[in-house]
Amino acid sequence: MRSTERMKPQPPGQHQPSSASTPFNPPPDASRADIRRWMRDRRRSLDQHQQVDAARCAARLVTANTLFRRSQHIAFYLSNDGELDPWPLLTRAWALGKRCYLPIITRNGRLGFVPYHHGDALSPNRYGIPEPDYAGLRAISARSLDLMLVPLVAFDDHGNRLGMGGGYYDRTLAFLWHRRHWRKPRLLGYAHECQHVSTLTTQPWDIPLDGIATETRLHFFAR
Repeated sequence: MRSTERMKPQPPGQHQPSSASTPFNPPPDASRADIRRWMRDRRRSLDQHQQVDAARCAARLVTANTLFRRSQHIAFYLSNDGELDPWPLLTRAWALGKRCYLPIITRNGRLGFVPYHHGDALSPNRYGIPEPDYAGLRAISARSLDLMLVPLVAFDDHGNRLGMGGGYYDRTLAFLWHRRHWRKPRLLGYAHECQHVSTLTTQPWDIPLDGIATETRLHFFAR
């Protein structure tokens, strides 16, 4: 009996990560889950040397940018699953006297942001990702931030972002849809260049990025 189960599309060819690679062009029938899987495989295939070098290069690009220099309250994240590591940029922010924050998952399924200093205690959250041990600390909302580094699985040249699928950043930042002039925080996607795709199908709740930083470029999108 012939099976009617749809075969999952496979990425065309071997897509080895490269800082100079052209955007990955997904097959027409690729789902968001397919793209998420392929891009996670791409970033996880980077070795330690590539990861360290990419993190340093991205930090140099962002540090030289006016937006970063003017921002005083900045949200970072702790890298996981092959994500581009913002630690070198975080240490530069501390050295410049900026207020740095890390996200925590709140009871309402959104993100709060708590101050983070070098050496602060961390505990794994429900996904096993370290987050600040925030007992006794007051979390601030995203509205109080100047700049937010946003982790992602894939991005395109229109500022669209594909996340891990939990929707935490989209729910947390939904208020930005109602802003007309004062848009805060600014959202800077932070990713390896090998996570660049030609185009992403968007959903009504997706919050677009203001810019993207990789190890090779810093690009902002018109809003």
